[in-house]
Amino acid sequence: MNILFIGDIFASPGRKIVVDHLADIRESQNIDLAIANAENSAGGFGITPRIAEELFGLGIDVLTGGNHSFDKKEILDYMPLHPRLLRPANYPEGAPGNGCIEIEARNGVRCAVMSLQGRTYMPAVDDPFRKADELLKSLAAEVKVRFVDFHAEVTSEKMAMGWYLDGRVSAVIGTHTHVPTADTRILPGGTAYQTDAGMTGPYDSVIGVEKSTILHRFLTAMPVRMEPAKGLVELHSVILEVDEISGKAISLKRHTIRGD
Repeated sequence: MNILFIGDIFASPGRKIVVDHLADIRESQNIDLAIANAENSAGGFGITPRIAEELFGLGIDVLTGGNHSFDKKEILDYMPLHPRLLRPANYPEGAPGNGCIEIEARNGVRCAVMSLQGRTYMPAVDDPFRKADELLKSLAAEVKVRFVDFHAEVTSEKMAMGWYLDGRVSAVIGTHTHVPTADTRILPGGTAYQTDAGMTGPYDSVIGVEKSTILHRFLTAMPVRMEPAKGLVELHSVILEVDEISGKAISLKRHTIRGD
């Protein structure tokens, strides 16, 4: 089976390129399950119920989160009622929503999708490694296809998670830095790995934000209002082929589309 994972959808430019190309990707790549990180989909910070519904309506099956998952207050009541919208599972007890879902893909295979967040240079959350162990123990034995979005800042923490879960999940794909990495591979135990899937949004920017704004901040150390950049937009994703019986990864490839 084939799984599509779209890197951080950033603001309206990112949403538009998903609107323009998702259906074609699903058809041309025979996608059975589509996942996207959407914690930056509302103006670059957070997600709203309207945007979540829009993305689900396009054919994305599961939306994962990160440190901006709760930026929009209106999502707090929506999230517990919509289990396909995940936030990091290792947020402390009491946070709304959930960080793992078992879902049936379009080919009928039961899959698990997990959202975890790193702790290095990130807001204080619970241990993602032990939370991953807890989630895996909770899954039904027949659920062999297991996908992890690890939303973290530093490459070392992401790589450590990849090795920690090697052989126990189908894929560990990193998000958060908005810069795609070139270390796409299958680890020895059969887990597909990439440190960061990249961003789906404006690349004529500094990680999605207008260049002049960020340059002013670096040059003056003054606070600035961050606005999504305009110009060149790219969709960055990975496509994972998994043996649905064993849950082992067969292949992992980067898939990039440049907007018109």
